[in-house]
Amino acid sequence: MLVVQVLGQVRVWHGTDEIPLGPPGRRAVLGLLVLAGGRPVTRAELVDALWGDAPPTSSANVVQSHVMHLRRALEPTRSARSPSRRICTVGDGYRLVTDDASVDLTDFRDLVAAADRAEQRQHQAEAATLLGDALGLWRGPALADVPALAQHRWVVGVGLDRRRALARYVDAMVSIGRGAGVVSAAVADAAEHPLDESAQARLVRVYRSMGQRDQALAVYHRARQRLAEELGVAPGPGLAAALSELLRDEPDSPLPQPHQEPPLVVPPRDGGGRPRQLPAEVPAFVGRGAELDHLDRLRAGAGEPGDRPVTVVICGAAGVGKTAFALRWAHRARDRFPDGQLYLDLRGYGTGTPLSAPDALGYLCVALGRAEAELPADPAKRAALFRTESAGRRLFILLDNAANADQIRPLLPGSGPSMVVVTSRDHLGGLVALDGASRVELAPLPTADAIALLLSLIGGRVADDPDSAGTLVEQCARLPLALRVAAELAASWPAESLASIVGKLADRHARLELLDAGGDTNAAVRDVLSWSLQHVDGVVALAFRRLALHPGPEFDAATVAALSELDARTAGRALAVLARGHLIEPRRTGRFRMHDLTRAYAEEMSRQLDPPAARAAATERLLDHYLGGVCRARAVLYPTWHGYLPGPSTARAPSAPDLPDAAAAVAWLDREQANLSALCAHAARNGWPRQAIGIAANLQRHFEGGRYRDGLTIHSFALAAARELGDDTAVAHLRTHIGEIHRLLGHYDVAVVHLREALSGHRRTNDVHGQARALSALGVVAERLGDHTESIRNHQDALALYRRCRDRRGEAGVLVNLGNAYSGQDDPKRAADAFEQAHAIFRDLTEPTGQAAALSNLGDVLLTLGEYTRAAERLTEALPLFQSAGHRNGEAVVRANLAQLKLRLGTPDAALDELDTALRIFEETGHRYGEASARNGMGEALRALGRYPEALAAHRAALAIATDTQDHDEHRRALTALETLREHGVRATASRP
Repeated sequence: MLVVQVLGQVRVWHGTDEIPLGPPGRRAVLGLLVLAGGRPVTRAELVDALWGDAPPTSSANVVQSHVMHLRRALEPTRSARSPSRRICTVGDGYRLVTDDASVDLTDFRDLVAAADRAEQRQHQAEAATLLGDALGLWRGPALADVPALAQHRWVVGVGLDRRRALARYVDAMVSIGRGAGVVSAAVADAAEHPLDESAQARLVRVYRSMGQRDQALAVYHRARQRLAEELGVAPGPGLAAALSELLRDEPDSPLPQPHQEPPLVVPPRDGGGRPRQLPAEVPAFVGRGAELDHLDRLRAGAGEPGDRPVTVVICGAAGVGKTAFALRWAHRARDRFPDGQLYLDLRGYGTGTPLSAPDALGYLCVALGRAEAELPADPAKRAALFRTESAGRRLFILLDNAANADQIRPLLPGSGPSMVVVTSRDHLGGLVALDGASRVELAPLPTADAIALLLSLIGGRVADDPDSAGTLVEQCARLPLALRVAAELAASWPAESLASIVGKLADRHARLELLDAGGDTNAAVRDVLSWSLQHVDGVVALAFRRLALHPGPEFDAATVAALSELDARTAGRALAVLARGHLIEPRRTGRFRMHDLTRAYAEEMSRQLDPPAARAAATERLLDHYLGGVCRARAVLYPTWHGYLPGPSTARAPSAPDLPDAAAAVAWLDREQANLSALCAHAARNGWPRQAIGIAANLQRHFEGGRYRDGLTIHSFALAAARELGDDTAVAHLRTHIGEIHRLLGHYDVAVVHLREALSGHRRTNDVHGQARALSALGVVAERLGDHTESIRNHQDALALYRRCRDRRGEAGVLVNLGNAYSGQDDPKRAADAFEQAHAIFRDLTEPTGQAAALSNLGDVLLTLGEYTRAAERLTEALPLFQSAGHRNGEAVVRANLAQLKLRLGTPDAALDELDTALRIFEETGHRYGEASARNGMGEALRALGRYPEALAAHRAALAIATDTQDHDEHRRALTALETLREHGVRATASRP
């Protein structure tokens, strides 16, 4: 029996034998599949969990490799060539099947559900037993040996489930008089969550149930003191009720009643030159443990008198919690600075005028004991006086909200063990480079900490709906300011569920409006964002506003240049300024993104300040920039491809990206894929149909290389735009493209509908080239469906049309398709002749992917003719041509053909290696015909190795695909193989995955 554990380390057993799972990434994938509880997990979700915002280019391959190894580990008796029944492929993701396995998380949830039913029947003792058993399954935090997932919302959610179960278990044990059995658990939970009043109240009740009133009272008073010191609040109703219950046990007790508690002891303020100016801490501070520890280490540099003062810059985006963080550390470390703690708001970002350095020096000197009348008017002398007053003292100076380095430099002590902490939205690079300051950059809160902040602010609604809580923290960009405003919004709508509030905040413009904190400019997200733009020049402000017009997820300097009519150098400088001010977030080298809240504010500013005509012109320049890039990439990768290829207007198109070779073109297209999808949709929906059509049309060959689903998405938008425009020519060509993609996906019936409609459209518009393309595509579908006579007729008609319009590239492409039809008709010599002709034309045209296609198919036919040496030469020549063009399916086809060669040469193990790679590519791209072919090839190689049950499974998998797609050749190939296996006495029941 398979046993899976995730409540602690991720571990798996087959019976009594533990299975080694490999590296943390692999354990992370398995853990996430378990936490999903049988729901499919997409590859995108896995990539995001493993790498966050910076996945490597190989991320999809790494995930696929992890899944492959997990399948082998969990199903050791299954052939790698047969479908997995444990980790099933579902769409673009995976689902873990554990119906016949023991999973500790499932057992935990079942036991908690059983406790629910027991409580409903008022059987508290039974409920306590069930909850105790449930908690006994935990051996540490969920996925404890995968720390990278500690902040993943599913892991956080499971942790919250455990805490809720623990709370119920303690309450149940207390109710049946067994509080002593849970005291250690209650103590540990209260210590881990010192500001959670419910945990403290629960511990009070545990001690009360044991008759230990002194301990119970001590817990209450420690909690009360901590709440006052750290949050500035009195105990809430739950903790106060626990105290009342305790005091009611002895009514005549002289202990103070809740409404008569003694006042908190507040240390007296020092007078004279020992200021204590720190503002109170922000309530409910969470997280930032690593950053606080880093400040502790930096503080170690502020040593004895005569040492150099330590200066630290805390920077980050608006609302990220810089001041709260600085105050948190300052209060924690205030005893280390006995000579005083000074605080100044420099007003660098806000509604007021920034505080000048001379005025700031005046405030500091007065705080250190100098009378105002003693302050020199000359700024240099005032700075010298401050250095004199601060020399030799252990001072902590918090300079909050600085605008720039020049505002700070005069305020730095010259010597002594002082520490200066500066907060700013700017990196203050000059202060770091020239003045020796250290920098601590605060990112938005990790998801777990953001949820913890919400939990401390609005309590149970977060615990009851962790999924909505996870969505809410992302809507707020995980910024503490926005989260606090959202929590206040939730508190003002007590009857609304968290899911309902998330729905109200779904639109980013409505979100910006709702997060205005009731008009408080210091808390309104809109106002706080506006302050970040106060000190940037007009060019940078324009670039910021124009970025709101970009519908894609990422942008670079070329994007800004197109939107704002800037040269590349100026655009790059604008991005640097915006990044330094944390208005945009660096992603990869030279690329940035903008969160929805910031984007909503940028769009608001753009609508207020930029005329509609200017906004429209900027959008058109952006679309033409990307269309120009697509056209250039297509020209580099497919230089002789002719046909319907609309490009940007040369009069208005900005410069296209520099793409000197195929590798650069493929890299640019892959990098911009998400942007291109978003731009095509935006263009189609908002009045730029020509750009939507042009992007789709010029990307078709790129999509044919294996990016089918992206192709269908983009072409659907383009087709809608063409129909709205009434452009029959564009409609016909786009339907041809869509038909070709459906054919590659194995959707032959859908492909035929689109291609026949396209052919009719091409004939109505008298488009000879379009007719040729549609006829040849129909010929390929007929060949796959087994009608080789119809296939050859269509290809021959297409060939005549291409020759009529003198399109040699089209002619060569049809010759490749015609060769395939001849091969399917068992006429290998005519097929080889067609492939040779096609290769010669492609070679003359210097068309690498065309050459590769002809060579690959020629190699396959030469195998049939027994010419193995020539076949090996052709296939070996084709492989790098496909790889250099990023044509993944072409690479997979060549590998499948090489596998056939190795099988015929008597090396079936080597054939299986090639087929493994080919099958992985076909599965990832969704090429159903290729997958069926590869699985049939695996069956043949396995049969040669005598591994008949595995061969049977491979052919049956191929047969299922071919039956589904109605692929005649692979269907017949699978049936023939299965019949041969039956003749060898191999039964269908012999194959077990």
